[in-house]
Amino acid sequence: MILYLLRRALYAIPIALAVGFVCFMLVQIAPGDPINAIVPPDAPGDVVEQVRRDYGLDKPLPVQFGLWLFKVVQGDLGRSLATGRSVWSDLSTAIGNTLMLAVCASLVGFVMGCTLGGLAGTFRGSWIDRAATGLAVAGVSVPHYWLGMVMVVIFSVQLNWLPAMGAGPGGSSDWAWDWEHFQFLVLPTITLSVIPTGIVTRTVRGIVAEIMNQEFVVALRGKGLTTFQVFLHVVKNAAPNALAVIGLQLGYLMGGSILVETVFSWPGTGLLLNSAIFQRDLPVLQGTILVLAMFFVALNLIVDLIQAALDPRIKRA
Repeated sequence: MILYLLRRALYAIPIALAVGFVCFMLVQIAPGDPINAIVPPDAPGDVVEQVRRDYGLDKPLPVQFGLWLFKVVQGDLGRSLATGRSVWSDLSTAIGNTLMLAVCASLVGFVMGCTLGGLAGTFRGSWIDRAATGLAVAGVSVPHYWLGMVMVVIFSVQLNWLPAMGAGPGGSSDWAWDWEHFQFLVLPTITLSVIPTGIVTRTVRGIVAEIMNQEFVVALRGKGLTTFQVFLHVVKNAAPNALAVIGLQLGYLMGGSILVETVFSWPGTGLLLNSAIFQRDLPVLQGTILVLAMFFVALNLIVDLIQAALDPRIKRA
């Protein structure tokens, strides 16, 4: 197991370097001049050049990438061009808020998806299977930002049951796990969980249906095991693949929640990215994208290790 862990960790190093290079270059080739976010339009040319030198933007791109990577390895993501604050100070709070939202949405998606998928795979061809499959297709097809706006109109504007925006009465800095704060999390969590629910439902349904047709299930039934005992064996065989799917969905939710966070004004990485894009704030864009990408790489590594622990065949392969 230790050798497997070391091998997977070594595989992650070149992936991390490639992701860092792509994050740096994608932001650099985007249109617009980041200096415009700092100096006024009527600033003298010598002032603009001085600011450009201060931020190292006058150097060639390979040199800029090397300096940026050297600072990143030391834990320095730079300073925001728009606010002058440390990128990590803003990013640490935003990541915590996004992680909280993504974990809650993943749990809802995992529970609902496994339940609907397990029922659909067990009773394939029945009305339960058709209903679960229809809900899964609808969940994947509906744009989640549109669903978020609809839920705001219904539950916040018309019914006045839940708040529409924010992360708490006093903001995200004083978050507490009570109903006063938790109600701000309900609508974005439900909205963000729709797509993973549909994906997990379809995946688990296919896995369970395939396992139910295997010979060992027939043998278990022939030995006189109850339906529940057979179901436990099916769950054990389906768990590694289901875990991989939900692990990937958590990574997607961390990086793909920008529209949902914007709709609900949730102070996470999505809202931070949205603001940085409009302000052309390169350090914030690069730091946020890099941290989210590294989180995805680390999450894949963790899922691989858990899969190997649950299924020894993966380790032997």
